[in-house]
Amino acid sequence: MSRETADIIIIGGGLIGMSTAYELVRRKAGQVVVLEKASGVASGSTGSSSACLRIRYSHVETMTMALYGQHTYRDWASYTGLSSPRAAMEQVGVLWMLGEDKVAADTERNRMHSIGAAADTWNREQLLDRFPALSTCGIPVDYVGGANHTCGESDVFLFEHEGGYCTDPAGANQDLLEACRREGVDVRFRTQVGDIRTQGGRIVGVTLADGSTVDSPQVVNAAGPWCNGLNRKAGLEHGWELRPTRIQVMLRATVEPIPGGLPMVADAAGGIYFRPESNGQQILVGSIRMEDEKEVIADPDSYKTSIDEEAKLRLLHGLHHRVPSLEHRGGVTGLAGMYTMNQQDVHPILGPTHIDGFFVSNGYSGHGFKLGPAVGNLLAQIMTDSMIEGDLAVRHDFLAVDRDSLSVREKSVLA
Repeated sequence: MSRETADIIIIGGGLIGMSTAYELVRRKAGQVVVLEKASGVASGSTGSSSACLRIRYSHVETMTMALYGQHTYRDWASYTGLSSPRAAMEQVGVLWMLGEDKVAADTERNRMHSIGAAADTWNREQLLDRFPALSTCGIPVDYVGGANHTCGESDVFLFEHEGGYCTDPAGANQDLLEACRREGVDVRFRTQVGDIRTQGGRIVGVTLADGSTVDSPQVVNAAGPWCNGLNRKAGLEHGWELRPTRIQVMLRATVEPIPGGLPMVADAAGGIYFRPESNGQQILVGSIRMEDEKEVIADPDSYKTSIDEEAKLRLLHGLHHRVPSLEHRGGVTGLAGMYTMNQQDVHPILGPTHIDGFFVSNGYSGHGFKLGPAVGNLLAQIMTDSMIEGDLAVRHDFLAVDRDSLSVREKSVLA
């Protein structure tokens, strides 16, 4: 069997792995090899991402990382060096309809201002002036008891001006693949890692499923929902409970244009988020309820990828409650993807481990796409002990494997 060498091996060719590879070669880190068991990019969490780009989080460090991601996606052609990238950012704004009082909303607005983000608190009149199709009801929808719903108006909302979504998350992954290969990264598809080899408590390389080996002093586990098996192969015990989790989203066709358009909306009353899709021809809808992030996937290679009828109907009902003028006609489809929930604090673990040369970038809990550029940048800083112009300024131990669990408002995708 063949034997090769590399300076750094990255396992996983999704957005996280490819972002890390690209940031490493920007720092002249040596020969980087990316090993991906699928036949192409975006075969895991990236391919089914809703690609929402917002910055509201419990911790200012996470907000700073999300804002870095927004800036990167907004200037994607420059960042990747591609003249015609597949992906782009649609800056439609992010509207938070969480039933907060003005003091709470103003506090969040001021936190965003503190990191240089543009945000405002709006009253009902200001919201309807900008997005007239939206209902301002703040009364929770009863999905369990089926009680008749009587709307009651809210008057406090928070709006992120610079947020939005990426038009093509799989395309963004493909763009990074093209940029990485241009810079000399060796990206190999249909290449499964059979074992991660250590000697004397440090990494020495990997053995592939075909028996061949690649020697390297540094290995990064960026394998998304497949991360646990690889950590076991390396002999890593880190104490974090990372669960591959099935997540469902719905797509609702729009027969007529929505008056005033739609932003991305986080809607507590309906327990949903939604945003435009396909140049406004569809609306993508997902859940923000903690109970909808509980379906653990036993085998990430085999799970139901179509949407459940119950989930489709609930998401559809929540959408029509928030956009009451939306016509009750047009196609309704959906799908299920997966991401890896960190059960302790719904934040990733990122950085070195007690195994010398073994790094992890796992447990993104639905935040992977928006944080992808930032975590690739941060991990490259850590691995090379260097910074270059434009680097993210967040302390390196914020998401460390040996950190204490972070406190969060709720253990959901909103975190």
